[in-house]
Amino acid sequence: MKHPITTLLLSTSLATSLAGMAAANDLRDMAREYFEPLPSTIPSVKDNPITPEKIDLGKALFFDPRLSASGVFSCYSCHNLTTGGDDNLETSIGHGWQKGPRNSPTVLNAVLNEAQFWDGRAEDLKAQAKGPIQAGVEMANTPETVIETLNSMPQYGEWFTAAFPEESAPVTFDNMAKALEAYQATLITPAPFDAFLNGNDDALSAEAQEGLQLFVDKGCVACHSGVNVGGHGYYPFGLIEKPGAEVLPPDDKGRFAVTETVDDEYVFRASPLRNVSVTAPYFHSGKVWDLKVAVQIMAESQLGEELSDAEADSLVAFLDSLTGTLPEVTVPVLPAETATTPRPTAEIIR
Repeated sequence: MKHPITTLLLSTSLATSLAGMAAANDLRDMAREYFEPLPSTIPSVKDNPITPEKIDLGKALFFDPRLSASGVFSCYSCHNLTTGGDDNLETSIGHGWQKGPRNSPTVLNAVLNEAQFWDGRAEDLKAQAKGPIQAGVEMANTPETVIETLNSMPQYGEWFTAAFPEESAPVTFDNMAKALEAYQATLITPAPFDAFLNGNDDALSAEAQEGLQLFVDKGCVACHSGVNVGGHGYYPFGLIEKPGAEVLPPDDKGRFAVTETVDDEYVFRASPLRNVSVTAPYFHSGKVWDLKVAVQIMAESQLGEELSDAEADSLVAFLDSLTGTLPEVTVPVLPAETATTPRPTAEIIR
């Protein structure tokens, strides 16, 4: 027979547990109005059926520096899968060691974004893949030289044929981009937040749950919602109060360069926040290295709110719960060059 005090303690513990479960369920129900868990399978993409052969080809291309004119830079150079899918630089270094104009976004979960690049100028990862290869400050190559390079290596010809079996001449710049998109679609990183959305009450700490509640209550979800906690919609940086020039450089007018519409000056696509804790520095300018400071800047500039230290810490704890697990990545063995492979044009541009 249990002692009355023991029975009371057990009853109290059970009541506390039930109350905690009810609170977690309420928070989860609220969260699912704004967010979705990551898909459990590889997402489909428009006009590009994903196959194992296409993924394998895309993986090789992602790691191959010979897509660049210098033979130095690959997609992986700016989207390092060991450091959050970006390069952890203020702005990326490219051809001739030139410094690019904007911070490199993460490639992780990028397939779930509405559009690619900070200004949304690429509608999907197929379009995005072609940009850096041709950009003078990035890989500085041409479609013609890329195709010449790939055709010079018989193994690539076999891989393209396997990936695009219905085509008589499958080695094309478009198919290169499709293969890159297929591989990047596999870079999905399930996180503790997904486990919480799927019913695991213990997946988020108490502080992270407080941060999630604040994230909704403060209005962060107005721009950062959906499966990628952002990555869709275009918003002015400095909706309430413009940050200083050290954070918002006056010469980068964002989406205005795409639309040439005055209303799009200093407008950017909402950044997806998955894995944000491991993708410093922050913002398109890459000027802020501390996530807590970035959160405080966003609160002031977008919401007109000055957060307390405790509120900022709780929000960071929630953002930490968006750090996911990367699929196992092995480095591919790439085809060897031949006598007909174009030679690299490495140079230093000052």
